Amino acid sequence: MNAEQPIPRVALTWLLVAQAVVIIPHLEHLPLWVVGLWLGCAFWRVQVFRMRANYPSGLAKLALVGAAGLGVWFSRGSLIGLDAGVVLLIAAFIIKLVELKTRRDAWVLILLGFFAVVTSYLFQDDILAAAFSLLPVTALLAALIGLQQSNFAARPGSTLRLAGGLLLQALPLMLLLFMLFPRLGPLWSLPMPGGKATTGLSDSMMPGDMVELSQSPELAFRVSFKGEPPPRSQLYWRALTLENFDGQRWTQAGQRRDAPAPQWQRQGVALEYQVVMEPSDHPWLFVLDVAENGASDAQLMSDFRLERRSPVRQSLLYNTMSWPGALLEPNDNRRALRLNLGLPAGGNPRARAWARELRERYPQPRELAQAMLREFREQPFAYTLKPPATGPERIDGFLFETRAGFCEHYAGAMTFVLRAAGIPARVVTGYQGGELNPAGSYLLVHQFDAHAWVEYWQAGSGWTRVDPTGAVSPERIELGLEQAMSREGSFLAGDPFSPLRYRGLSLLNGLRLSWDQINYGWQRWVLGYQGEQQGDLLRRWFGAPDSPWLALVTVGGGALLLAALALGLFKPWQRQRDVQLRSFERFEQMLTPHGLRRDAGEGHRDFSGRAMLALPEQAETIRAYSEAFEAQRYGGATVDPALLRAHLARLRRELPWRWRRHR
Repeated sequence: MNAEQPIPRVALTWLLVAQAVVIIPHLEHLPLWVVGLWLGCAFWRVQVFRMRANYPSGLAKLALVGAAGLGVWFSRGSLIGLDAGVVLLIAAFIIKLVELKTRRDAWVLILLGFFAVVTSYLFQDDILAAAFSLLPVTALLAALIGLQQSNFAARPGSTLRLAGGLLLQALPLMLLLFMLFPRLGPLWSLPMPGGKATTGLSDSMMPGDMVELSQSPELAFRVSFKGEPPPRSQLYWRALTLENFDGQRWTQAGQRRDAPAPQWQRQGVALEYQVVMEPSDHPWLFVLDVAENGASDAQLMSDFRLERRSPVRQSLLYNTMSWPGALLEPNDNRRALRLNLGLPAGGNPRARAWARELRERYPQPRELAQAMLREFREQPFAYTLKPPATGPERIDGFLFETRAGFCEHYAGAMTFVLRAAGIPARVVTGYQGGELNPAGSYLLVHQFDAHAWVEYWQAGSGWTRVDPTGAVSPERIELGLEQAMSREGSFLAGDPFSPLRYRGLSLLNGLRLSWDQINYGWQRWVLGYQGEQQGDLLRRWFGAPDSPWLALVTVGGGALLLAALALGLFKPWQRQRDVQLRSFERFEQMLTPHGLRRDAGEGHRDFSGRAMLALPEQAETIRAYSEAFEAQRYGGATVDPALLRAHLARLRRELPWRWRRHR
């Protein structure tokens, strides 16, 4: 096939279909002008095919590329980065359509299309997205088949069936490579698309941050415990420890990865669980205190958060063991204590005065913390997603004026007062609780489960968790945010179509949980099948990842699969059952010793005519066999192998004796 020949109609049709289904998964994050660009380019290319428009000139193509670049710049703010790069790729995939002239151009477009399909997994990697990606792959294969010069390739239905068959034939080899082929790390590292980091915990906290996050129904992570999960009130998923306060915002203290590990003592029963975490574009992991054995590249930092070396930019599965009853730094850690007593030089005088008063009445840290909880519980404090403004002195305004706020208001104010009273304290952010999916016996933790609480230090006891939100709104800790906000009616108020708002409808909620169970299984057994999981499986099967049996199984299994595919394609057993073709092969063999060989592409009638001219004495017998073969093969006559054998037997008798010696 000449690569410079024009593109057939069926190939162009499938290219247009392929572009449409390639773009569909990207619609959620593509700017609207990309859709307009595709509609315009598709219409232009169809008009070119109908000879009602010309191909774009060099200047027109340059203008299209420049306009696409400007569009990416204004919509993404940059031409660098994964998000902008994907938009540029899709734009190039679209613009290439209008200049398609030859089959070579179509091949380039098809290869771009396969690459664009892969980029969709950067934004959505659940089982529905994986199933949908088979559609553009099939359409691209159909376009590739349509480029061939044959009557078969000119039929859209036939090309589609063949493309689907090729895809199905590739599945066994794909599964073998998925199971056994080593996992390779990325060849480059770029920031996640902007849409992946728009929800989730920030590395700092000020009043109002978690109020916004509490309106997001997005999933943060799923957890399955080995055995019964703890009560909801004990599920405090630690992410960050915030130890610096500038009067407005709580932030992390700078820590080096080579800093000494924190000191802690195991107590109580350990909890074993597995977490499947959604991409967050941050390095910290979500664990119960105190965690060990997270991801292979994770480290327990000096403030007890678990952090990876690189951000979580795709779904991550890790197994963890935690000791909820452990003692956290029960001995003096001067640096940590000094850091967690720091406050701005001025500001919030009423809160500082209250702290001095409390310290005089309650000299022990535990007593003072309990006194503050009683104050929150007995005074008219309110837990709300619509906190009023507090003015410049935020702690004073909250504690003594508005007395209404969300978890970050209570955690920040209590930590401030404890520090002002001379007690080391810090804010911890993460998630609290989780929704149990009874179908799969695992927990779903959503973004609206984001929470902030307090840790204070006391000699001998170490860091102790205390949650002032639980004193104001026990429903938030025991039952969750939805129950705590039932009277206010503010739960997911900005997302009225979220199925999480209708968990009271048993049928709808059951469908939601069943579908989530399917996605959870997909994440655990497919997306979670990474280096560690693959290594564990190979060690169970072969003893060691570098075992010669592994190479033998990989190579041998691949060879067997390819052999099975070859048998399926060529079907040699059907050729053996085709008595007509087998008879004609014998006919050819009988004439070969007499210098008669059928040329490539020569039909049976032409070959028989040439044989009659070369062997005039046997011409009638050759004609009789040829007519009988043609009648049975192409004329619809009843297949009669005995008749064909009889003609061949007569020909064998009439041929010169040398045939009998060479037959």
